[in-house]
Amino acid sequence: MAHTTQASASRSPVLCRSLFWLLLLGVGLLALAPWWAGRANLRLFSEFFYMLALAQMWNLLAGYGGLLSIGQQAYIGIGGYVLVFFGLKLGIDPFLTIPLAGLVCGLLSLPFGALMFRLKGAYFAVGTWVLAEICRLVLANISDFGGGSGLSVTATLRGIPAWWRESITLWSALALGVGATAFVYFLLRSRHGLALTAVRDNVRAAASLGVSTRRIQWFVYVSCAVGCGMTGALIFITKLRISPDAAFSIDWMVAMIFIVVIGGIGTIEGPLLGTLLYFILREQLSDYGSWYLIFVGMLTVGVMLWNPRGLWGSLQTRWNLDVFQVRRHLKRLS
Repeated sequence: MAHTTQASASRSPVLCRSLFWLLLLGVGLLALAPWWAGRANLRLFSEFFYMLALAQMWNLLAGYGGLLSIGQQAYIGIGGYVLVFFGLKLGIDPFLTIPLAGLVCGLLSLPFGALMFRLKGAYFAVGTWVLAEICRLVLANISDFGGGSGLSVTATLRGIPAWWRESITLWSALALGVGATAFVYFLLRSRHGLALTAVRDNVRAAASLGVSTRRIQWFVYVSCAVGCGMTGALIFITKLRISPDAAFSIDWMVAMIFIVVIGGIGTIEGPLLGTLLYFILREQLSDYGSWYLIFVGMLTVGVMLWNPRGLWGSLQTRWNLDVFQVRRHLKRLS
């Protein structure tokens, strides 16, 4: 007697569901951190989540969109100077400048993207870095924004009690980090996510199947500009001082690449794991100065050579782990 065969999407394994709910519980506990953690820990938690937001944005851009940008610091810096303009010059609440920074960066990414998308491959990567340097030089020559020496933005926070300042900063960072992760997850679960991964794997093949490759890449590029811009505004709320060299520093890009490559490019869980490892290494080894940077560089090169899928990619292969399930697993039913 012949058996009929059906395909159905497999449910998440118990371990994956447990890890997912554990992550949600951790986010909930961190949201309550102003009532149980000290100021130093609040700042560390805030930094963790805004770095996670940056990593998820670059992972979406390069890992899923196939757009290898090394100039996302352009939008981080612009976001920081939106804080200066609206918060310091116009007196708007500094935390309200965060969505304004996203809006400004989203609008600027349209002409910037029109220029960058004329370039392909390595030329695109170099072009994004050149664009960031142009932005840095332009801001360095505007005396009203402090010129090359920069200026303090402490005045934007005047009148906000210290407890509320630290708490709202943490909640904003949580919103950006968790929001960026959720955005990537729901995007990849949609039909646009299927189109995006098809474009990443083979642009010509995706186009031959009717996928609007330019449209989906535009969407990803603008979305990542918005995310990096909002994060940039928050970063300089925490740092209280901004300068062109700090705002448009290549160090932001280096940290993003390290986190995503180490954690696992092209996975949602990879930036989470990479951000955690980044902070552990920084806290433990930063006292060693240049040796810390040498170690981090060697570790990144080693992972790219011998484990290009990153730490989470290895765990995923060995244990079939998918905390954020964006893949469909088929099983045969008889």
